[in-house]
Amino acid sequence: MFPGLATMNRHWYQALVLLCVFASSPLINEAVMHAQQNSSSGSRYALVLHGGAGGEPDQWTEDYKTRRRQSLASALDAGIQVLSGGGSALDAVEQVVRALENDPMFNAGRGCVLNEQGEHELDASIMDGSNLACGAVAGVKRAKNPITLARRVMQDTPHVLLSSTGADRFAESCGLELVGPDYFITEDQIKAWKKWKAQQEELKKGAVVVQPRYLGTVGCVAIDGRGNIAAGTSTGGLMGKRWGRVGDSPIIGAGTYASNATCGVSCTGTGEEFIRHHVASDMADRLKYAGQSLTVAAHEIIDKVLPDDCGGLIAIDKNYNIVTHFNTAAMARALADSTGRREIRIARENP
Repeated sequence: MFPGLATMNRHWYQALVLLCVFASSPLINEAVMHAQQNSSSGSRYALVLHGGAGGEPDQWTEDYKTRRRQSLASALDAGIQVLSGGGSALDAVEQVVRALENDPMFNAGRGCVLNEQGEHELDASIMDGSNLACGAVAGVKRAKNPITLARRVMQDTPHVLLSSTGADRFAESCGLELVGPDYFITEDQIKAWKKWKAQQEELKKGAVVVQPRYLGTVGCVAIDGRGNIAAGTSTGGLMGKRWGRVGDSPIIGAGTYASNATCGVSCTGTGEEFIRHHVASDMADRLKYAGQSLTVAAHEIIDKVLPDDCGGLIAIDKNYNIVTHFNTAAMARALADSTGRREIRIARENP
């Protein structure tokens, strides 16, 4: 009845067969899978932060513990907001550390410890694991947020580390917010410094004095949906340090390190030991050259390389694994990822 119908059906059948063969091609399947991964990758992330190692948790009041956990939670949420919205790991790290610098509960920015002369000196560094770019500042006294200044060093200069007056002048030239000593130096830290001074006099007389070891450096490591890793660290240093002393926090490879090929790390503790053992880069090297897992590397460094009661670290590897480990009585830390995991701890207690 319709003479062209058979020919038309045959052509449609051949076209359908070719379409099925084409769709089953490995190249097409790979392209489809890649597209699916890209469509969901923006929401994947992992984030970890610390508020310093050390302290005497047995002497902390419940109110102090509550306020400390609240501060960690607030900083954690600042990072989650960036990453869950598809933001970069670098932006998340900066925002988290800024939140911790602005909180006098920690030894970074406002509320930092004082040196032997009763003054403040601030150090910070930040690193972008996607290209190994990094920036740092040491001995800063005027920049409200040293971590942001460190990022400007990284992005706006050919240098890695600026120090003291030169760093503060650079902050001024960048239009960053500058503040005076009254902002950084709190009444609590003045009392702590006076107590430290009195203890030094007792030590000179031969007295046995037990000095509290609170090393409240802050730091953050993050990985975003594109697999980019970033790390940052900020501190006021050690109570009673000699003026001009620089610890590990602004030293890339000692207190901070990030590489997309391995991991990101931020350290806290007795900075001199972390410098001697180049702890942050050692973590990455153990993954790269020894094939160790993130957890094994962290435990070997903290438990076998560093002295006892020295400090701790946080890290994230390229597979979104998180580790926190320390050999002090406490280390304030918090972590979260896109699976819904969320933990906040201040000592060795459960979440």
